[in-house]
Amino acid sequence: MLDLTYETPKPKIIAGAKHDWELVIGMEVHAQVSSNAKLFSGASTTFGAEPNSNVAFVDAAMPGMLPVINEFCVAQAVKTGLGLKAAINLRSAFDRKNYFYPDQPAGYQISQLYHPIVGEGEVIVDMGPGIARCVRIERIHLEQDAGKSIHDMDPALSFVDLNRSGVALMEIVSRPDIRGPEEAAAYILKLRQILRYLGTCDGDMQNGNLRADVNVSVCRPGDYERYRETGDFSHLGTRCEIKNMNSTRFIQQAIDVEARRQIAILEAGGQVDQETRGFDPDKGETRSQRSKEEAHDYRYFPDPDLLPLEIEQAWVDDIASTMPELPDAKKARFMGDFGLSDYDASVLTAEVEAAAYFEAVAAHADGKLAANWVINELFGRLKRDEKDIADSPMSPEQLAGVIALISKGDISGKIAKDLFEIVYVEGGDPAKIVEERGMKQVTDTGAIEAAVDEVIAANPAQVEKAKANPKLAGWFVGQVMKTTGGKANPKAVNEIVAAKLGL
Repeated sequence: MLDLTYETPKPKIIAGAKHDWELVIGMEVHAQVSSNAKLFSGASTTFGAEPNSNVAFVDAAMPGMLPVINEFCVAQAVKTGLGLKAAINLRSAFDRKNYFYPDQPAGYQISQLYHPIVGEGEVIVDMGPGIARCVRIERIHLEQDAGKSIHDMDPALSFVDLNRSGVALMEIVSRPDIRGPEEAAAYILKLRQILRYLGTCDGDMQNGNLRADVNVSVCRPGDYERYRETGDFSHLGTRCEIKNMNSTRFIQQAIDVEARRQIAILEAGGQVDQETRGFDPDKGETRSQRSKEEAHDYRYFPDPDLLPLEIEQAWVDDIASTMPELPDAKKARFMGDFGLSDYDASVLTAEVEAAAYFEAVAAHADGKLAANWVINELFGRLKRDEKDIADSPMSPEQLAGVIALISKGDISGKIAKDLFEIVYVEGGDPAKIVEERGMKQVTDTGAIEAAVDEVIAANPAQVEKAKANPKLAGWFVGQVMKTTGGKANPKAVNEIVAAKLGL
């Protein structure tokens, strides 16, 4: 396990206000379940299909069509709960949440209000090397997504695409434990990382597969502690919900803007109204969308077409037995097994594909060297090419081959970088390339000594300077490496130069 210090959250104090105010944030994250079929139908969930091509009769709310639960989606929710160390409820139930939008053809959404499938859990949020905070999860429930209204295809008409209608969502509801914009972003990223490791959501925020409703309120110093002691939410001030945020940068901006808006109202003697707001990043403001509804506004009632969902503990145990290694455990193992720093281990475990790539390299090469080459050379090159690790033209075995040649002393660090570029662009076996292109490191001390003698003889003035200031001996080393095309063994060059100059 990681050696972590759990910090008491430090509240975000808003600068420029008349009084001290603290931020309190809770999140409702909607994560699209990774599944080939929807929650209550067999229709495809493929992204980017032609509008209204992935729609079954039940998704379109055709008369007489009945929902049938997708067992795989239930298993994915259970797996997510286990990954967040949450309680799994063996009995849960679906409810109808009634509201009308053109992209909600049934006039209601099937959700879980009273009896969710997953209970209380936690997310450990990394806030710096060895520092973590615990954000409590209140519940996770399954629900179906709505369709999509499209308003920019015609100046007078709106269109509806029901491809997303009925797609399974997990709504992951946190307690109001987050105390600032940076912590909110870190929470979303950590949650996304866990979901991707579990394989229960792809975490694609750009396509809306992971999006958040952010609840923001402000309170005076000490009120949050009173809430934690008593559980009384009235200490936290009136919250406003910012809907459908799918960017960590915009989440941070929206929280800051909304907090300042609420503080200005309160300091002017006004009252914050509980409501749902949207964020306009271009204007840097939140705007009212509707007054905040309560549960009774949606007229929730048990869905008459779906029996309560009862699962067996043995089934939950079977899912638990297939759980992958999660990021915190993997990070701790990388630090322990390979002697990596906290930073390097964090970088390598940030994405599940990157961690798998590194492990494949480290299986055939020194762990620390592998980390250095993956982080600095490979990640740097991929970033320049705007590629993901999954699209890397260099396989883990090829990179391990480059590192092995360094470890054996066959090539120098400089030659290794040239070899890396060749393999990255052209492919091939690193060992064969070194042989065929004459890139092997010169270890013959006689040849190196001759090169050193040549450089010394050609630069008598520099010799005198080096004898007076031994630090200048590095100049000779550089010249020898240059004349040998970087092939000379650097350690041997340093030793021979020092001996020749009498240093």
